Amino acid sequence: MVVGGLSALVYDATRDLYYSLVDNERDTPARFYTVRLPIVGGRLGTPEVVAMTILRDSSGQPFTGRTLDGEGLALLPGGDLLLASETEPSIRRFAPDGRQRAQLHVPPRFLVKPIGEATENQAFESLALTPDGRVLYTATEGPLAPDGFATPLRARLRLLRYADGPAWGATAQFYYLAEAAQGLSDIVALGPDELLTLERGFIPGLGNTVRLFRVSLAGAADVTDREGLADPDLTPLPKTPLADLALCPPGEARHPGRQPNPLLDNIESVTLGPRLPDGRQTLLLLSDDNFAPDQVTRLYLLAFQP
Repeated sequence: MVVGGLSALVYDATRDLYYSLVDNERDTPARFYTVRLPIVGGRLGTPEVVAMTILRDSSGQPFTGRTLDGEGLALLPGGDLLLASETEPSIRRFAPDGRQRAQLHVPPRFLVKPIGEATENQAFESLALTPDGRVLYTATEGPLAPDGFATPLRARLRLLRYADGPAWGATAQFYYLAEAAQGLSDIVALGPDELLTLERGFIPGLGNTVRLFRVSLAGAADVTDREGLADPDLTPLPKTPLADLALCPPGEARHPGRQPNPLLDNIESVTLGPRLPDGRQTLLLLSDDNFAPDQVTRLYLLAFQP
């Protein structure tokens, strides 16, 4: 089995397993893998693919890479999965067997142009559920047309908050300012008002940049009613740098392409894993090789003290 194109990762603590989503492989069925990622002595063991599940619509027909570009994944307390697709974009709810149960409402302006204001392949790249399972976050990878860029090349992005209820509904939007030439690739929710964000960029001939930030939403202004985010009275969410993967020791890592550090690649996923015996919280990252010969599918294990 050739496994690649993995663009999302989420941890199931009840089963000590992970689910990883294939983003977009043309006419092949859309799918996710169930994966075992053992952590022994603070190190990653050998990954094992346990199962592959095809994603199907409510009538039982498989989605394909043409109809679903899966980029974000979240696990609900009852075992259902929420999946963000960049194609429209959309957020769909799936049963554990891969059958679609429902679809969340996306505010019209977040749809891809010309219907909405989002740019193709720059819409919902992320999905994160709070530990209590009651609040969901996603964000645009690139700016909506009226929001644009700040100097130099810093994208003004919108973070969406959804709240649980009879049907998940969008309740607020927040102003997130990305670093220069980077997009918001994934999110981890530590709580209702505290996030970890993964920013990733790529410059041809130079390679990738990958950085992690801690972000606070406490007291942040809701920008739902703002036409654009360039208004001088708007302040982006405060964020604290946590890690720059280009600065990590490469060890014995090798890379077939050009990178500033051979550890780096197109990292698109981040999820909280289990706690280590010393109390530190594990954080797992995963790169998407796009089924390309000059890219790598690579897992990264980090740990931090909450």
